[in-house]
Amino acid sequence: MPKLETLEAIYRRPLFDLLADSRRVHADHWRDNEMQLCTLLSVKTGGCSEDCGYCAQSARYNTDVKAGKLMTTDEVLPIAKQAAASGATRFCMGAAWKGVRDGDAKFDQVLDTVREVSKLGMEVCVTLGQLGDAEAQKLREAGVTAYNHNIDTSPEHYASIVSTHTFQDRLNTIGAVQRAGMAVCCGGILGLGETETDRLRMLEVLCSFDPPPESVPINCLMPMAGTPLANTKPIDIFELVRLIATTRIVLPKAKIRLSAGRSLLSREAQALCFFAGANSIFYGEKLLTAPNPEADEDIALLRDLGLSPQAPYSDLPRPESLDPQPALA
Repeated sequence: MPKLETLEAIYRRPLFDLLADSRRVHADHWRDNEMQLCTLLSVKTGGCSEDCGYCAQSARYNTDVKAGKLMTTDEVLPIAKQAAASGATRFCMGAAWKGVRDGDAKFDQVLDTVREVSKLGMEVCVTLGQLGDAEAQKLREAGVTAYNHNIDTSPEHYASIVSTHTFQDRLNTIGAVQRAGMAVCCGGILGLGETETDRLRMLEVLCSFDPPPESVPINCLMPMAGTPLANTKPIDIFELVRLIATTRIVLPKAKIRLSAGRSLLSREAQALCFFAGANSIFYGEKLLTAPNPEADEDIALLRDLGLSPQAPYSDLPRPESLDPQPALA
């Protein structure tokens, strides 16, 4: 496991040397010029009891996001089918709440939705806040292939952006996900007032996971009016590229997802991020409450770069519950 000193040495190399190394590592592990296309749907928007300083969905802040009800399976399915038809290979569902509990009616409703969405041939990812072993096991049995639970920033900086849960709470949920046999989707957010060293400490924690995270979303904060971080300055593109390249080198088998904030990047900046090692994007017009590049723009960009969509389950086990059943004699 690389320590902070090693990560610092990699990260602060001359940029072209860093990119040359990250590209070599990427080519060694991802040979087919593929890009994972993910679609993200907020199945429960707003009204969250947490106080994450970057999030417009918190009930504690005066934002334009209004609390909504949990979407039903019948409401989610047409959107999931459209995502599959548009080329998405992973369907991610997010709910703005503190966590889920076994036996709760809303959790049972989510499980029903997962079972139906998993029949569409896409990988299924959910982000539902905190959970324990019982909830994680039920999600896996329902067909969830990956659970998203970002650690956001370094352990040292975490308490300055949220007070309603701890960094250790995040790690506890990730542990439950791993024990249940789901893949871990875990990354962070750049632009929370952290230092570059904080970002590398976050990466150090990600590298300590056993097994390593299957995918690492790297988000750039999109400041939301009404939140404590509403006036944060944009992240420097070269800092973003450096972090992506460093992540690719130390987590060579992880998909690195260029996530929130991509709508603020030029085509050229996105291409540089892909060259550095990012090989997954959210695909669709909206990320929870933030805008995202239009799908046709993404397809055009991938085509111009000679990239193609990655097939589902190409590097992730298909849930046992979805395996073809043997024919009756």
